[in-house]
Amino acid sequence: MANDWIIDVLSDLKAFAEKNGLVALERQLGITQATAQAELTSGTGMTGMNYDGPGRLHRGNAEGPIL
Repeated sequence: MANDWIIDVLSDLKAFAEKNGLVALERQLGITQATAQAELTSGTGMTGMNYDGPGRLHRGNAEGPIL
């Protein structure tokens, strides 16, 4: 899967939450990770988006887009 890197990112965030006693965040990240895995496996999500890795999606701010 081209976008399975997101599972690794969520795993790292979940491990951080667990290590630092952030119980609710750890639980929510587990749910988020399962949701991401299900969508990636089913082929849904990111449909029609031109995305090729971390840092490539548009990020904007109150003053306008960051190019």
